[in-house]
Amino acid sequence: MQNVFLVGLMGAGKTTIGRILARKLGLKFIDSDHEIEARTGASIPWIFEIEGEASFRRREADVIRDLCGQQGLVLATGGGAVLNADSRALLQSRGTVVYLRASVNSILQRTAHDKNRPLLQTADPRKKLEELMAVRDPLYTEIADLVIDTGRPNVQSMVQTILTQLDTMACEASPNCVTQAEPSMNEQSNILLNVELGERSYPISIGPSLLDDSTLLSRHVHGNKVAIVSNTTVAPLYLERVESGLRAAGKQVTSVILPDGEEFKNWASLMQIFDALLQSKADRKTTLVALGGGVIGDLTGYAAASYMRGVDFIQMPTTLLSQVDSSVGGKTGINHPLGKNMIGAFYQPRAVIADTATLETLPERELSAGLAEVIKYGAVIDLAFFEWIEENIGKLMARDKGALAYAIARSCEIKADVVRQDEREGGLRAILNFGHTFGHAIEAGMGYGAWLHGEAVGCGMVMAADLSHRMGLIDAATLERVRALVAASGLPVKAPDLGVDKWLEAMEVDKKNEGGAIKFILVNSLGGSKISNAPQELLLATLAACV
Repeated sequence: MQNVFLVGLMGAGKTTIGRILARKLGLKFIDSDHEIEARTGASIPWIFEIEGEASFRRREADVIRDLCGQQGLVLATGGGAVLNADSRALLQSRGTVVYLRASVNSILQRTAHDKNRPLLQTADPRKKLEELMAVRDPLYTEIADLVIDTGRPNVQSMVQTILTQLDTMACEASPNCVTQAEPSMNEQSNILLNVELGERSYPISIGPSLLDDSTLLSRHVHGNKVAIVSNTTVAPLYLERVESGLRAAGKQVTSVILPDGEEFKNWASLMQIFDALLQSKADRKTTLVALGGGVIGDLTGYAAASYMRGVDFIQMPTTLLSQVDSSVGGKTGINHPLGKNMIGAFYQPRAVIADTATLETLPERELSAGLAEVIKYGAVIDLAFFEWIEENIGKLMARDKGALAYAIARSCEIKADVVRQDEREGGLRAILNFGHTFGHAIEAGMGYGAWLHGEAVGCGMVMAADLSHRMGLIDAATLERVRALVAASGLPVKAPDLGVDKWLEAMEVDKKNEGGAIKFILVNSLGGSKISNAPQELLLATLAACV
């Protein structure tokens, strides 16, 4: 195995991840800063203070040159190692370079009490980090074979992602190699991810039987009152165990049970939640708990954002679609007869607790609907993930626990990273609406509830891929891959015939539109996307071909 070199800013996790990665690969681990200290007998802060940064950089370059001459190691480089052009060339030519990219907020949280970071011993560490990021990020990206966004996800899951991509790269270089069919993830293990939003950051817990862990839920409830919002399908299955756990923790519990279905994601259901809160004299320290799928999560989140101008809420998603998408990111709201999700607020939960055991009781149609959102992440962001879904769609449809655990974890990692970069959908986050412009038109045109949201999105992705092909962004083979995977997931690939006028009218009521122009999320390659208008004649051709 050739060398693996980890690069990135201080506090990105190079040492922690490097040690685990080396153990998994059977390689030797070396931290270049530790190697410098071993050779000089002095600490990094001492070298900076006595000899100055220029002297340290010379020592660092010498160590990088020596270590690059070895084989079979995982090397965690210092954050500034890439400043030396010779070192960059050596790293790029002597091994696989993995850039561990972390946000400034993440690094500040990890290094706040670390006095061994000389460059951060300033009056304004944030400003210094932003300056370092501006200079070094282009250099890291320039030499990187892989870029891994860290945030604060589960370390084991992140290492597995690196191993999977290293395996894929090795197989691409060897025609006789067969890639690993499925990342080795134990479906019984719990996974903890984090959505990094500064003071509004929150954890995502994923694993089996989490609804039975009353301590996990109650630790996120800071007041004495809790209002659980559920529906007529989910409540008989899970409400009692959640209620009893909270009462055992000394909480006063009120429950609101709404009708089940997209058609009930409306003003009347929102008022039913407010009625219950007011009748139980819920105060500002009351926590709302969303126990159900995407409709319950959106309604509960919007109620929490509005009641007393904002109270805490916790997402406990029980469907695949809500576990991989709608429970993460803080989009809340209700539907209007003229447009889906047009009334709502960005409001982040305190925590997301996704019990994967709830998928065992999920109807097949709901399972397929959730897979639409899983496919979406691969199609617009992560080619390796898309390819993994293609290889494992049979296992996912059969509810293989290991495959579902990986799909949920990877989807949440991608969603969390996008939300970290663009919380309020000012740019990047809009790409997660791939298929949604067409999909929302289907839901509105057919009447809410006739098609499940995921069914409409699945069909919408095929339509968006068809439009991408007509605009010359992808070839016919890529379009067919998207269509085939959507079909293999049990989702419709033919749209209902709404009539051109109704299609256009429904698509014109879309949050992405500007100045009356319809904007689409298109794929310019699998794993890549763009936001664009479409020529009218090509859009009409897509509508004619896909119904």
